[in-house]
Amino acid sequence: MPTGDLETRAERLREVVETPRRAYLPLPDTQVIERPGWLQLLTPSLRQGGLNEVAYSALDEKEADAVIDETLEQYRRLGLRFRWTVGPDSRPADLAERLERRGMRRNETLGMIRGTSVPASAEGDITVEQVDEHTVEEYSRTMGEGWGMDPEPITAFNRLVLSHPGRRHRLFLARYRGVPAGTAGLVTFERSVYLLGGVVLPAFRGRGLYRALVTERLGYAAGRGIPFATIHARASTSAPLLERFGFETLCRFPIFTND
Repeated sequence: MPTGDLETRAERLREVVETPRRAYLPLPDTQVIERPGWLQLLTPSLRQGGLNEVAYSALDEKEADAVIDETLEQYRRLGLRFRWTVGPDSRPADLAERLERRGMRRNETLGMIRGTSVPASAEGDITVEQVDEHTVEEYSRTMGEGWGMDPEPITAFNRLVLSHPGRRHRLFLARYRGVPAGTAGLVTFERSVYLLGGVVLPAFRGRGLYRALVTERLGYAAGRGIPFATIHARASTSAPLLERFGFETLCRFPIFTND
């Protein structure tokens, strides 16, 4: 993979692990709780997920259990689905085990990167389009179906994304023979785009739609001179596909959810 302006593995690892923590776009009710060794998002209006997470936690070993219990109770009290990322720079060393003991569900995740030079775009039955105000409801319904979520709050959030001044988020809708079949997004940074939210509806899987969504986003980045794409990919689902698409795995870490 070309190294471009990320010359060392340490630089690429920072781009994979640290940069995506700033990928969020807060809603009016989002609380961003940030202090040394801690970054947390809490958004009561998105009860089923999104903008509810502990993105970074480097805790003192003696205080970790109290902080964990307080945080879990905070989300439980509000009835919110959330996730807790235990990245390579998280502490204490047994943070993942402490979360597992409290019943959180572990998903193994790969931090991956590749250059944004791309193969040919999708052809034939598959089309991928960038979402605008005319297609945002269609996109949100498809996204809600794919992730098993209520589309109404998703639509409100996506409208905010589209209207945000100087926005860094882009949304993409994939169709199969004209029928909405998959969705994905990205967030732009100076040296990379962070790929997120890719999902294909079950009836359309195995037809190349996921690859088309990846390719379209790589092309978007390449066309704007952004040399790299990063992603946090679930080991059991998207990571094997992304390896075949040329992504390099730089780290492996768990993401926990409370469902």
